[in-house]
Amino acid sequence: MDPNKRPEDMERITTPELAQAFINEKVEEVRAQVGDKNVLLALSGGVDSSVVAALLIKAIGKQLICVHVNHGLMRKGESEQVVDVFKNQLDANLVYVDATDRFLNLLDGVAEPEAKRKIIGAEFIRVFEEEARKVGDSVSFLAQGTIYPDILESDGVKAHHNVGGLPDDLQFELCEPVKLLFKDEVRVIGRELGLPENMVERQPFPGPGLGVRCLGAITRDRLEALREADAILREEFANAGLEGKVWQYFVSVPDFRVTGVKDDKRLYEWPAFIRAVNTVDAMTAKVPELDWTLLKKIGDRIASEVDGICRVLYDLTPKPCGTIEFE
Repeated sequence: MDPNKRPEDMERITTPELAQAFINEKVEEVRAQVGDKNVLLALSGGVDSSVVAALLIKAIGKQLICVHVNHGLMRKGESEQVVDVFKNQLDANLVYVDATDRFLNLLDGVAEPEAKRKIIGAEFIRVFEEEARKVGDSVSFLAQGTIYPDILESDGVKAHHNVGGLPDDLQFELCEPVKLLFKDEVRVIGRELGLPENMVERQPFPGPGLGVRCLGAITRDRLEALREADAILREEFANAGLEGKVWQYFVSVPDFRVTGVKDDKRLYEWPAFIRAVNTVDAMTAKVPELDWTLLKKIGDRIASEVDGICRVLYDLTPKPCGTIEFE
């Protein structure tokens, strides 16, 4: 039987009872696979890696070494939540790496979107490799949050890894306990494992993080304005009961300024673009018709509370012809 093919008779995990049965089964499988060896995991704070981390902590405790790399491009409070949930609440063996300056220094003056993506991706691998080498002699397995759509998108060949590009001399056997599950099933498992709802329902977030939403060359002041504006957007969507109902929503801030007025003074500050989309497969996407009162409240808050932003716009472009991200 192909270990990368989901059995046709595998029941869809939709209830806490089915989730608990899956957890019990995987705990035994992981213990049998790993034995007394250690496992390394890149813990981003995303749904898949978080669920795998919680599952492996339940199975093997501190034999799991979680590495969370903060590249300075996370949304507000995300790295802090990873530390709180996994280190403080689940007592994980967590290595936290604050590489903010390292990433932002490399990105200084880089405006081209693909160049930014390559720098961020390559440096992430470099940082993770450094941490892997520190524990390399004691680690035999690399855990990854691979899920079934990753395998399907790779045409049945497991090339769609969360951590790719590690050197050949770092010989780890893979541990991928949720690789036959779909995203909705992973969320059910996460709830049963006790992860916070806003972590379980975390919306898709690009690997380069806010690096591709701070448009053009990244500056620290504009990145901070973006982070604060995005936090207001997410807070108001949550208050309006839209978490899990709108597929993705975020703020982007471009590298140009516009004229505004505040306190009877002329301003020359950044605009902020609100983007919200619904989609099934991310190949096409529609823009939801959000409540005008909600949009106005978000716009008023961002313009009045965030230093450096004086104008807020709502993007009405579907995909196609627009892509989901600006970069």
